[in-house]
Amino acid sequence: MATPEPTVQSAMEHALMPSFASNVIDERMKGKVRCVVVTPEKAFLDTVVDFIVVPMFDGELGVMHGRAPLIGRLGAGELRLKTGTAVERWFVDAGFVQIRSNVVTVLTAHARKATEVTSDLATKTATDAEALPSGNVAERSNKAKARDLAAGMKRVAAKNATA
Repeated sequence: MATPEPTVQSAMEHALMPSFASNVIDERMKGKVRCVVVTPEKAFLDTVVDFIVVPMFDGELGVMHGRAPLIGRLGAGELRLKTGTAVERWFVDAGFVQIRSNVVTVLTAHARKATEVTSDLATKTATDAEALPSGNVAERSNKAKARDLAAGMKRVAAKNATA
């Protein structure tokens, strides 16, 4: 069976025909990780950093250049982006994360600067979560998700208070 002739598109995708633009991107990405945060409204964030800490549903996951591919459940909590000694902090709701080819894609319902999460907001979110009905399976699931969101907000708010 003969191998099909490569197209320009396939050549670009497989780096058979590098261009100035792809070389610039490669130099910018050397030893780094790209982080893309997507919400239903827009692509919220697209940046290149040295190290990323992603809040997973069962803990945190650190991601550096060369990380093996992964798809996982994102938990509500703090997304930390480190470049040199600078750390950028964001609060993200639960969702999904994909790590592939040094790109971390975070799919979440909402994202905001971590400093915007206050203890008052976390307390209100927890109160609202407890007020939700829990009469059937769907309501209990929604209540559990709301409690997880409130717990994530409380952790970030507590960290903001000590900073």
